[in-house]
Amino acid sequence: MTRHIAFIGLGSNLEDPLSQLRRAFADMGNLPETRLVAQSPLYRSAPIGCLDQPDFVNAVAKIETTLLPQALLQALLKIEHRHGRERTFRNAPRTLDLDVLLYDDVQLHEHGLTIPHPQMHLRAFVLRPLLEIAPDIGIPGIGRAELALAGCRDQVLERLSDAV
Repeated sequence: MTRHIAFIGLGSNLEDPLSQLRRAFADMGNLPETRLVAQSPLYRSAPIGCLDQPDFVNAVAKIETTLLPQALLQALLKIEHRHGRERTFRNAPRTLDLDVLLYDDVQLHEHGLTIPHPQMHLRAFVLRPLLEIAPDIGIPGIGRAELALAGCRDQVLERLSDAV
C-alpha cells in the first residue's frame, strides 16, 4: 500500500490542554496503518474569532499513513470525539481540534475537507510548529511556509516545551 505523509494541526484550550495534546499525539500514532513520525514543540496562542475564552495550546504532528484523506479525517474526528469535542459554534473553546494541514502535495476541496488547510498560511500557531519539524516545507498553491510565517509577525506565540 502507498504510504503518504500528512501534517496534522493540534489545538486545545479546555480540560488540561497539555494533557489533551499529549494524549492526541499517542492516539494518532495508534491509528491503523499510521506511524507518528515527528511532533513539534507546544505553543500557547491567543484565541481567534471568539476572544472571550482561554488561550490555546497548539502543535503539529507529522504522520506516515496509508489512510486516504477522507478516511484520515474521519479517524481524526473520532479522536476528537473521544476527547469530548463539542462543536457548539465557530471558533468555540474546545477540548481538542485536529486539522489535516497537508497531505503529500495534494490540493483538494471536498465536502468537509480542504487540503491544504485553507487558513494555515495565515496562522503563526500552525506555521511555527510546522517549520520546527519540516523546515523546508512548502504549502501547495501558497509557497514556502517560512515566507508565510513572515507575514504573521504580529501574532504572538509562547513556546511551552520541546516535543512531548
